Amino acid sequence: MKLKLFYSLAAFFLFACNHKRSDEKVVNAPLAENLVTLTDAQIKNAGIVTGKIEEKEISSILKVNGKVDVPPQNMVSISVPLGGYLKTTKLLPGMHVKKGESIAVMEDQQYIQLQQDYLSAKAKLGFMENEYLRQKDLNQSKASSDKVYQQAEADYESQKILIASLSEKLKLVGIDPGKLSITTISKSISVYSPIDGYVSKVNVNIGKYVSPTEVLFELINPTDIHLALKVFEKDLDKLFIGQQLIAFTNHEPLKKHRCEILLIGKDIYSDRSTDVHCHFEDYDKTLIPGTYMNAEIEVKNNRARVLPDEALVRYNNKQFAFTKKTDNQFEMVEINTGDRENGFTEVLISNEMALKEFVKKGAYSLLMSLKNKSEE
Repeated sequence: MKLKLFYSLAAFFLFACNHKRSDEKVVNAPLAENLVTLTDAQIKNAGIVTGKIEEKEISSILKVNGKVDVPPQNMVSISVPLGGYLKTTKLLPGMHVKKGESIAVMEDQQYIQLQQDYLSAKAKLGFMENEYLRQKDLNQSKASSDKVYQQAEADYESQKILIASLSEKLKLVGIDPGKLSITTISKSISVYSPIDGYVSKVNVNIGKYVSPTEVLFELINPTDIHLALKVFEKDLDKLFIGQQLIAFTNHEPLKKHRCEILLIGKDIYSDRSTDVHCHFEDYDKTLIPGTYMNAEIEVKNNRARVLPDEALVRYNNKQFAFTKKTDNQFEMVEINTGDRENGFTEVLISNEMALKEFVKKGAYSLLMSLKNKSEE
């Protein structure tokens, strides 16, 4: 019985000692887990080079997005001032049209009435002109009263005004008054394209009556397309008129389009952004209005603290660098980074940290040594 009790006590003390040593190992391990100690030969073989933090003027890339847009002067809504029934059209969305090309034919009895009114007024003009001249001669010889002469003059001038107004109405619907005669009166009129471009919308069908306020077609001249970017308020001070940028689409990210900033909006929307309008240096007919695009704008920063890219290592999805503690000992520290340019990366560190000496070459070798150490 005593022998059994002795073995039990011995086992208990043995477990307690092992447990204590295990706890001590866990407690003490973090104290050196980020430290790497190398011999002079190992430092030479690893190509370790140390140095102070540098300061450089580094550019950052402002990433924004937007869409291809068309200025108002390149978008045309086609309507008929007097309304009417659509007789024929061949337009389909995406179709190309030339300036002056007939794109639709409209019919309505009011077109006949308008031509009739114009020709009738024109026919009466000769009679009224002769009557006015006759009354003028009679008035000069005192053979007629001033009242009769003035009435003839007013009728003549009114008729000229009527003809002028009817002439403009005819031009409004596309009828040339100079070519209108009794034999050319027509119940239909043609609608002509005012620009070279593409059809973006067709809002009518054959036989439909269209009022003067309705839009039949919408045309776009895409040769002057521009890029409308959405830029947030906090980034506006980084932009200026004439600034260059690169734009690309989601489906062709490698095809870059050079642009220049033409206009920066002055109104801030509810989401604290505004529109920045940019001009494409080269017209690309594959860019359709409404196409979503990404843009990268290079903006200058103030002087920043930087390290060479090879001085930074990634571990567990975090960025680290090594500082020199002694000639043979280095410590891995987590680093927050900023922009990158020309092989250097901006490091966001405190003034105290900036005074330390960093490993500029061989950081990856130190990381491998540290990982091997942790696996032992």
